Amino acid sequence: MIKTVKNYIHSQRLLKPGNKIIVGLSGGADSAVLLSILHRLGYECLAAHCNFHLRGDESLRDEHCANQWADSLHIPFYTQNFDTYSIAKARGISIEMAARDLRYEWFETLRTQQQADAIAVAHHRDDSLETMFLNLIRGTGIAGLTGIKPKSGQVIRPLLCVSKDAILHYAESEKLPFITDSSNLQEEFTRNKIRRQVFPLLQSLNPSLNASLLRTMEHLIEVEKIYRLHVAEAKATVFNLSDQTIDIQALLASPSPESILFEILKEYGFRKEVIRNIFQAIESQPGKEFYSRKYKLIKDRKHFFLFPLEQKEKKLVFYIEKNEKEITVPFPMNINIRQEKPAIINDKKIAYLDFDKLKFPLMLRKWQKGDRFVPLGMKGSQKLSDYFNNQKLNKQEKENTWILCSGNEIVWIVGFRIGHHFRIDTSSKKYYILKLL
Repeated sequence: MIKTVKNYIHSQRLLKPGNKIIVGLSGGADSAVLLSILHRLGYECLAAHCNFHLRGDESLRDEHCANQWADSLHIPFYTQNFDTYSIAKARGISIEMAARDLRYEWFETLRTQQQADAIAVAHHRDDSLETMFLNLIRGTGIAGLTGIKPKSGQVIRPLLCVSKDAILHYAESEKLPFITDSSNLQEEFTRNKIRRQVFPLLQSLNPSLNASLLRTMEHLIEVEKIYRLHVAEAKATVFNLSDQTIDIQALLASPSPESILFEILKEYGFRKEVIRNIFQAIESQPGKEFYSRKYKLIKDRKHFFLFPLEQKEKKLVFYIEKNEKEITVPFPMNINIRQEKPAIINDKKIAYLDFDKLKFPLMLRKWQKGDRFVPLGMKGSQKLSDYFNNQKLNKQEKENTWILCSGNEIVWIVGFRIGHHFRIDTSSKKYYILKLL
């Protein structure tokens, strides 16, 4: 078994010789075997035990057993106590979810403190099969049917290549001390029901059930690789990462629009149900808003726009001095000052201004509520908010609009329209030309 695990670690590139490892040690057979094998393979191990105080005296017994086993191997032992019930209630999650989160949070803290290379946990092949089946019952995509991953970030699972029976055989033959968790003998949790009720029933229909499921899982792992490749290609066409916009027409032209939308938005915390509602709203009127915990998505005519909820109104201000020829922030723009009257081109990216009417330095800032200006060709002033509405700008476009000011007056709504007072006329003698790049 040691050779099997060693080969698996090598094939999956889980560790390098001499790595320092935080090993999750619960006191059960799985983690006892994991610590034994990694220690015998020559890795520098540190044992880490979580006491969740969920089973009274049994929790203390497990900690004592884990501590004794680590001491017998002369391996440093670390333990952490958690008030799991209170934390689960405060976070609004289940006890099982709280215990899992607390476990990995502390393991990572300990790994950082001890400058370890990895965190090893004792999931085995049967755990992976149960996970696959559990996800199938709940409803899942391809990834959910590929079982437990050998590596997730800094967390590695070297025992995924061996069965529970093999682990117990090793523990008994090596006379390892371990405790049987009483909760594993209870059938109150879904996973235990699958293990103790569903799998035995299915094995009565197919004695080679585990081998069949493993082959299926291996096939799905390869299918997922192909799926990920095509998703990446579609996302590159559909999703503009720099400004976080989704092109609706490009999305609808993809082979599986809803799947691509899901793969884009799940990275921003949107739940499956919300993503389904977003997709169903794809033909609806612009302006609909959808939320995850950290992001807002707005439906426009041609795009979906994403931006962080915590993003505050920007107060950045940039100045343009009289003799500057170009700027690069907040966006690239060329500046040309000339004596001859230019041939005016109808291009919103170019502003033609009377140099003598400007007060330097000019100021670039984001537009603000209450801003007014006199649009070119008009006599009276207009609120920028009204101008934007007339231009049918969406919320994201409004928030991304910059204003060029001379003193307290608006010279140019950048990329849209100049102020009437700063236009070139028959009395102009010097010309100031701005061109967006």
